[in-house]
This record gives sequence, structure tokens and C-alpha cells, in this order.
Amino acid sequence: MPLFAVICKDKPGQLETRKSTREKHLSYLKSTGVVQQAGPFLDQAGDMCGSLLILDVADLAAAEAWAAGDPYAAAGLFESVSVQPWNRVIG
Repeated sequence: MPLFAVICKDKPGQLETRKSTREKHLSYLKSTGVVQQAGPFLDQAGDMCGSLLILDVADLAAAEAWAAGDPYAAAGLFESVSVQPWNRVIG
């Protein structure tokens, strides 16, 4: 069964939205129990500007529902969100 990669890019100028919502986002990641790996993308200045998450869920619909429930999504942080099946080869 594949895992699912959730690739999110922040809207420009939304670093404060990301920072102010971060604790809710991290709590969601921990409480759902499906996140295998997660971390922010960084811009040239080293500031967070997006997210990469690897989910272990039943199917694409479940991954999309999980992404829609993320507090970052509810805060309107993301310019785009892509959810794709992903196959772990190493690690």
C-alpha cells in the first residue's frame, strides 16, 4: 500500500500566519497518528514557506481529507496543496 505525500506551498507574505497557527498544526499532526514524516520547506532566508508531509492512510480520499483538516489549511495559509501517492524505497 503506498503512502501519500502532501506538498503545500504557502501564500507569499504569510510567515506570521504560519507561526501563529503552528502549535495547532503540530497538535493535529500528533493527534491523528497517520503522519510518518513532516517538515517545512525553507526559503532563501531560511524562513518556513511550505510543508512536506508523508501520510500512512487508506487511500487518496483519506489523504485529501486529512490535508483539508489541517489547521494551516483552515487558516488559509496555503497557495497550493498537492496530494500524491508515494512509494518509500529507502528509509
